[in-house]
Amino acid sequence: MARGLGKGINVFFPELETQEEEVVQHVSVKSCRPNPYQPRKTFQADAIEELKESILEFGILQPLIVRESIKGYEIVAGERRFRAAKEAGLETIPVIIKKLTDQKMMELALLENLQREDLTPIEEAQAYANLIKEFNLTQDDLAKKLGKSRPYIANLTRLLSLPPSISALINNGELSMGHGRAILGLKDKNKLQPLIDKIRKENLNVRQVEQLITQLNEKKPKQKKTEERKDVFITERESQLRDHLGTSVKIQKGKRKGKIEIEFFSDDDLDRILGLFE
Repeated sequence: MARGLGKGINVFFPELETQEEEVVQHVSVKSCRPNPYQPRKTFQADAIEELKESILEFGILQPLIVRESIKGYEIVAGERRFRAAKEAGLETIPVIIKKLTDQKMMELALLENLQREDLTPIEEAQAYANLIKEFNLTQDDLAKKLGKSRPYIANLTRLLSLPPSISALINNGELSMGHGRAILGLKDKNKLQPLIDKIRKENLNVRQVEQLITQLNEKKPKQKKTEERKDVFITERESQLRDHLGTSVKIQKGKRKGKIEIEFFSDDDLDRILGLFE
């Protein structure tokens, strides 16, 4: 059965705490509708079926949180229980009615799913982007509110620039968030589909994909008598910067001075990277 919201939610939303005993009401299932800000777009049928069987045997142990609307009630937290209750044929469900703004509804729905690790990386990224856009938040504001690091928010939202076909592979678990971040570094988009085919066929891990993309991005060097081997120290620092900045980084070490090349793909991406140095 789905777990309750947990103590952590109230840390972010003290308005959910009450000095009085919560009033649990039973309302018609037909009068409820899903949270319009629900970040999770897919619900596993077997999980809903399992929850339905539990509800038929024990009932709904954790009331849903809803807010009143013109057409009835909007579900703030507990959509899986709502779906399972409908499957079980229940006419009414237990709820606690709260007065919440649109922003609080969106944040609460996101946090509930994050606590249960229900969201795919793409769904999570889209939820962050929606919060930032709808309520004029900065990545730093959102990171502090959700208890995440700013680089984490920035790197995750970059996944939204991936083609829909690749986003679908991440959503169904065939590719990871790390794969997606690495793929963003491919310069020649004509090589994208062959790259994806190779990743899936050979089951390449993230590090292997990063190395492969580095090779694909390299221009053919002029013939040299001897090829210099890159310093292990430089390679490690490139990897650290790449993970922190979420983009390709190249360090060139000369006799007197060196230079660092950091790739970006748009003005927004440049602003994101510069923000990480603040």
